[in-house]
Amino acid sequence: MSEKKLIVVDGTNHILGRLASNVSKLLLQGNKVVIINAEKILLSGGREKNMREYLERQKLKSRVNPIYGPYHPKRPENIVSRTVRGMLPMRKSKGAIAYDRLRVYVGVPKEFEGVEKTSFPRAMTTKPISFYINVGEISKLLGREVTE
Repeated sequence: MSEKKLIVVDGTNHILGRLASNVSKLLLQGNKVVIINAEKILLSGGREKNMREYLERQKLKSRVNPIYGPYHPKRPENIVSRTVRGMLPMRKSKGAIAYDRLRVYVGVPKEFEGVEKTSFPRAMTTKPISFYINVGEISKLLGREVTE
């Protein structure tokens, strides 16, 4: 097993699903992971299709009483952390403990400005940026303005 340490990941120009799978592996190995620039993480697929899917997901309500949910994240850091959570075995104690070691931030906090940042080359974009939509734009569409 690898050495347990703090890993700071810069999410700029990473694809969300690929980044989440790499981060979940690091968390399950016992590392503490911090993701910065969550609003700059990209979603692959068509721009309009992604927007439509997120808007339709927000309309889902319970038939019994709409206040019962389901609740879907609107803020960029919550969208990213929820994606990582979906790749962890949350019904087992090791998944819940691993999820507690994850921190996601919009922008770069002061305590992580001078720290060496990690990136995953296989999770980076291969096409031009115009083929993707970033999590900040999705959040803005859902009614949450991205502020640092």
